[in-house]
Amino acid sequence: MNKKQNDPKSLLMLVTSMLIFGSIGIFRRYIPLPSAFLAFARGILGGLFILVYRKLSKRESGEKLPGKYYRLLVFTGAVIGLNWILLFEAYSYTTVPIATLCYYMAPTIVILLSPIVFKEPLTRKKTICAITAVIGMVLVSGVTAGGSFSGNHIRGILLGLGAAVLYAAVVILNKKCGGMDAYRKTTIQLLSAGTVMVPYLLLSGGLETLEFSLRTVVLLLIVGIVHTGIAYLLYFGSIDGLRAQTVAIISYVDPVSALLFSALFLNEPLNAMGIFGAVLIIGSAIISELPEGTSE
Repeated sequence: MNKKQNDPKSLLMLVTSMLIFGSIGIFRRYIPLPSAFLAFARGILGGLFILVYRKLSKRESGEKLPGKYYRLLVFTGAVIGLNWILLFEAYSYTTVPIATLCYYMAPTIVILLSPIVFKEPLTRKKTICAITAVIGMVLVSGVTAGGSFSGNHIRGILLGLGAAVLYAAVVILNKKCGGMDAYRKTTIQLLSAGTVMVPYLLLSGGLETLEFSLRTVVLLLIVGIVHTGIAYLLYFGSIDGLRAQTVAIISYVDPVSALLFSALFLNEPLNAMGIFGAVLIIGSAIISELPEGTSE
């Protein structure tokens, strides 16, 4: 059993970072820019912010990164960028709660892929949790309500699930980048996430239709600096002072806060079945994080 005690300051930092992440869907709704450009700005602004922090705090190790690790980080960053595009598009086509809960199917996807990718056995508890999460996703989607759905709603759900698949890929890829300074790794990944959007924007003509107002610029800076740079600094700065299990469980403040924020600020509450589905998804994810045979 891990006897490490949680540091209150670290706990506050982690919760704050999760609340920041949970509010990004609200801000996306008020930024009238293509998702690819938003992903580009978020990656570049967030990456540069953390890079400046590393320089000012003298966290530079000066150690040269092996080529294979650098290529893996760049590739992971590219996947992060594509993941952001799908998530931002999901917010545009369906409600923030539904898009967020689709996105948080990622832990279930990782569980199902673990026997193949990590050669980890799929235990009975994890199997039950995965099935429960899928049932929750069906309830959240609203298909059990028997009503008709617009094409946009279905598209939003599929985009959210696509983002979950890519997020699961990022989790798997990051496990292969262990033993590296988290801030350095994140800087490379964020800058790569932004840079990979440039060819797409040039080829798709996405830069030609951009229109900026003062409000759009301010919101863009908030998403890039606060929701990315500051939020990641708080997250990684909190980890060393907390137990791994605590970090895993508190991370679910993100989707819960997203549901609350969307109900308060966008008037997008879930119905009763959707709330039950959300409990199944988030609850099964939390339970799957608990070590086998523990009551903590």
